Amino acid sequence: MAGDSSFTDRPTDEREQSRLEQAASSIAAALTRDRVWLGIALVVAAVVVGVYYRSHPYPAYGAGLYLSIAEEILAHGYRPPMRISGYTAEGVPFVYPPVGFYVTAVLLDLGVDPMTLTRFLPGVVSTVAVIPFYYLAREILGSTPRAGVTASIFAATPVVLQWHISAGGIVRSPAFLFTLTGLYCGIRLFRGNHRRWLAPAAVLFGLTLLTHPTYTVFFGASYVLVWLFYDRSSTGLVAGAAVAAGGLVIASPWIAYTVSTHALEIFAGAAGTHGGLVQTRSPFRVLSELGRPIAAGRTMSLWYLLTLLGGGYLIARRRFFIPAWFLVSIVLLHERRFAFVPGTMAIGALMTAPRHLGADETYQYATRWLLRGVTAGLVVLLVTMGGLYAVGTPLHGGTSQPSFVDEEDATAMEWVDEELPADADFVVAGDAAEWFPYLSDRTILVGPWGVEWNSPAAYRHHLRTYRRLSHCHAETCLSKQLRRADVRPDYVYVPKGTYTVRGIETQQRPRMRRSLVRSDDYRLVYENRGVMIFRVR
Repeated sequence: MAGDSSFTDRPTDEREQSRLEQAASSIAAALTRDRVWLGIALVVAAVVVGVYYRSHPYPAYGAGLYLSIAEEILAHGYRPPMRISGYTAEGVPFVYPPVGFYVTAVLLDLGVDPMTLTRFLPGVVSTVAVIPFYYLAREILGSTPRAGVTASIFAATPVVLQWHISAGGIVRSPAFLFTLTGLYCGIRLFRGNHRRWLAPAAVLFGLTLLTHPTYTVFFGASYVLVWLFYDRSSTGLVAGAAVAAGGLVIASPWIAYTVSTHALEIFAGAAGTHGGLVQTRSPFRVLSELGRPIAAGRTMSLWYLLTLLGGGYLIARRRFFIPAWFLVSIVLLHERRFAFVPGTMAIGALMTAPRHLGADETYQYATRWLLRGVTAGLVVLLVTMGGLYAVGTPLHGGTSQPSFVDEEDATAMEWVDEELPADADFVVAGDAAEWFPYLSDRTILVGPWGVEWNSPAAYRHHLRTYRRLSHCHAETCLSKQLRRADVRPDYVYVPKGTYTVRGIETQQRPRMRRSLVRSDDYRLVYENRGVMIFRVR
């Protein structure tokens, strides 16, 4: 009997072993596909960031205030400073979430060059952020190839690149990385009912709270939508509340310190600037904002068009989560960088949609490869457009990814630092003003950077005055605006040739120099090919 039992059990053991081998083989194949598709997306991200590095000897946009904050943290022995000097006569309060600034301070303390840091770190972190986005897209779209196509498009999407690979990405790109990773945890938490994801989700929400307020809003709103579409249970609601509570506990020391130091009202005031932290719009305005970028014929027009087509395809298939996520991001937040997290998923779903090809095998084969070729060509087109955007594509009003300072600015600001009195006050025309206090160690009397933490009225006043002064092309205009704003600088810093105002290129006219030189109220004290500095008499 014993021999008979052994004989009858052996086929069962062999079948079980075969099933285990098949499962292991399937897992290995899935991991290989993941590595291939994720690798393609990372290569796209690295190439786009690489061409940005090559074309930008100075980083795009500004991070002078961010570096000034990091330097103040170092000067205070890593204790948080009360105010940041140099940005307006009163300075600005340090109320920003601290993580990005403390990481920057540590890197500066280790000897990393500030310009090198603002030029390279954002691109590296943005490339890493493609990894959680890929896995997030795979969970939502349900396919490895779809996730790979979507992540490749995402890595080259202009509105995502704009604020994450540029200089200010030393703060924004870590916030984006935390947010995308947290959203992946949220999908696993709510859709799969995997409670082991609760702790990492809470930690990531806390890190996002401690890095950037706008990303925190996107994080929280996205969690609400994921719960509504994939869970809707009371246990899921409790899990979401636990994530929020855990994040608040992690961020509570900073929140308590900031409230006790600056009062709670300072947050409400800042939330009313930059178009408002949370946006509410009528349905007609939302439709207008979706249609206007398509009609404008700019770099992002194709992304908007494909997103709307992809959203329509998903709605027709009764898959409403991605279109709803896109619309909520448009309605709630002013920044399009958030809307194109789901937006690129809609594009990926459209491009990789299964199609009915008929019964004829030869026709199926030819059509399938034709569709694959069209999809590949469209992805290559989008990636190429994203790369050109990163390099600096000519746009309406200038070029994409403009650098606020160049070699002439850096030389002029070094001269100011070495030659002029330490207590000299400046008015600086153009976006070089954002970098000026950090690179020259002198104060600008007019500028909106960080002033939102003082009050919405102060922010609006400085922004309006800065724009008016920066668009002056004659001495009479400059003097009029200084009197109108009741600003009395010791020196004015005037760009020559092409410069930017709030990222939009403008051209300084030759008469500006002639009129200032001829005026009895100004004396030229420094000049190079790109900058003039005048002493105000």
